[in-house]
Amino acid sequence: MNHPVACGKPVVVVCAIIERGDTFLAALRGRGRSNAGLWEFPGGKVQAEETPPMALLRELREELGMEAAVVRALPEVRHAYPWMVIELVPFICTIRKGEPQPHEHATVRWVSMSEARTLHWSPADIPVLKSYCALVQ
Repeated sequence: MNHPVACGKPVVVVCAIIERGDTFLAALRGRGRSNAGLWEFPGGKVQAEETPPMALLRELREELGMEAAVVRALPEVRHAYPWMVIELVPFICTIRKGEPQPHEHATVRWVSMSEARTLHWSPADIPVLKSYCALVQ
């Protein structure tokens, strides 16, 4: 499908690198969604009344059915998809309660740093992964 590049103010989107030991959670985009078949860090759009951390905790409850704790922020990434421009705000998180379940993704899985490098990631998530790798290695 041919989409013109979106103009105007970027959409603010949050994402979580959820750590467990020496692994973190990767989520596979399902069929019928933008970037279907690509891996991403779970998250979603920030609503008008929310701060990015509030939005992230809400999105993780909705998408994964779990409660998280925000540990720290990583550098933001601006990415222009053909259908929209996003300002991606990543956070490192841990699980407070529950086990992640893929309510809105095809699947989720725990991956090591080396395994993550072999996955096909959504374009906006690639700089987030690189930033995270540089931080933890």
